[in-house]
Parts: sequence; structure tokens; C-alpha cells
Amino acid sequence: MVEAIYNIEPSTLKRRGISAVLTDLDNTLIAWNNPKGTPQLQEWLHRMAEAGITVMVVSNNNHDRVKKAVGHMEVQFTARALKPLPVGIDRAVRTLGIAKSACIMVGDQMLTDMIAGNLAGVKTVLVKPLIKTDQWNTLPNRFIEGFIKGHMKRKGTFKYQEDIDD
Repeated sequence: MVEAIYNIEPSTLKRRGISAVLTDLDNTLIAWNNPKGTPQLQEWLHRMAEAGITVMVVSNNNHDRVKKAVGHMEVQFTARALKPLPVGIDRAVRTLGIAKSACIMVGDQMLTDMIAGNLAGVKTVLVKPLIKTDQWNTLPNRFIEGFIKGHMKRKGTFKYQEDIDD
């Protein structure tokens, strides 16, 4: 669990043999209500590209929505990923032509992103949502996640780190 996707360092990924970051779109890579992203996002994408690490969006949104959000960025994407099923992640891995062991799935939702990544057999990284509000269709998941996070906090197993290796 990492504070934000922008904290994940290319050097950390390289040490772990990771050459591709599969990422959710809304509230992970960009705020759901800010489709253009931030300068921090652009800087992070630049650092990943310089290190030779591919960033690919795996989103449940439709093709037009994802293309509109990432069209100005140099990232590939797969839409209608059907998370929590592993369909979209498997599609992304095939598109990239790399081993699942060389990928991580980064997302802000346990019930979609983390389950899909685990079912697909890739490493997963949960990040805090970029903003506290969500689209209406995410609210039921957040409600259920609240119980899971509460249980994990009571057990002392719910703690966000700065980077993967912290």
C-alpha cells in the first residue's frame, strides 16, 4: 500500500524486475473530476518513460472516456476491463507482450483493482484515492471497503507507505 502512484519510483520497480505499471484511471492516475491530470502526473510519467517502464491504463470506463482522459499522454490503455475479473489485465499483459511477473497493477479500490490484479496473477499496489469524492457508481464499493479497512486497521495491517520498499 502506497500513499500515491506518483510516489512509486522507477528505481524501485527496476530492482524488483518490473517493466510495466498497469494502472487504474479514476482516483489513481487522475482525479475522476480532473481528466487532464496534474503537473505531478506528467513528471511521474516522464520519469517512468526515461527509465523504460511502460505505463498502461486498465479501466472499467468505456473507450471514449479513457481516450479523452489519456489521449494527450503517451500511455496505452485498455477500456471496459471488467474489473474485478482479470479480463482487462490479461488483455493488457498480452498487448504489452511481457510476463505477468514483470507487471504491477496499481489502483485505489480493493474490490475492483486489487481483486482483478490478484486473480490475474500480477503484483498489486493499493494507493489512496487522489481525492475524497467518487463517481456515484463507486460509492457501494467504498462502503464495503470501509468495513475491510476497519478490520485491517484493528489488526494493525492497514498502513500506507511512501514507496513500495518502505
